[in-house]
Amino acid sequence: MGNFIDITLPLSSDLPVWPGSTGFNLRQTQSLGAGDLVNETRLETDVHFGTHIDAPLHFIENGCPVDRLPLGGMIGPAVVACFPNCPAVTAAELETLELPDETRRLLLHTDNSRLWAHGKKSFCRNFVALTEDAAQWVVDHGIDLIGIDYLSIQKFSDGSDVHRILLENNTIVLEGLNLNAVEAGIYELICLPLRLVGAEGAPARAVLRKASNQKSGGGS
Repeated sequence: MGNFIDITLPLSSDLPVWPGSTGFNLRQTQSLGAGDLVNETRLETDVHFGTHIDAPLHFIENGCPVDRLPLGGMIGPAVVACFPNCPAVTAAELETLELPDETRRLLLHTDNSRLWAHGKKSFCRNFVALTEDAAQWVVDHGIDLIGIDYLSIQKFSDGSDVHRILLENNTIVLEGLNLNAVEAGIYELICLPLRLVGAEGAPARAVLRKASNQKSGGGS
């Protein structure tokens, strides 16, 4: 992959499933070994499984669907900020970053990424996520895309306010990243969700390309 870092979770039944989700099923429907003319596979999945994009339609009635999101919001310079030993990312935590004024994409590397490193298959309810004041901070600072390294940008026990604050302001939400091998700094993000017409979200492939002149993007 050269200078590219793949931060996409491999899609398989080994990934944790959000409670109540239909999850993921990949099954072979035709097989050369069984005498068929081709190998063919059927995929069934929730669009919020693994690494995925949330579009405004996910929480906002008549909001923008994923197929109409501007690609420019998902491609370009991105800051990866690390928050070790941080149970929740608050506005105060984000304020410590001293982000460059032109920052439009922010990816949060938290202790969640250790779950991927350890191959944890069961769903973790106490994952690290944004607080409401952090979501408002993201909006107030003109961030076009916010990403995090677990299956939701808001805590499992919280309501929908974090999502609503972000999506009402057309901030793209990128969830289910694996940032375990990524240090704080500035990268180029390339994130392409499936173009599912009218859907509120979609699985995505997300990669980072190392910047030639990295700057600090650390946190507490």
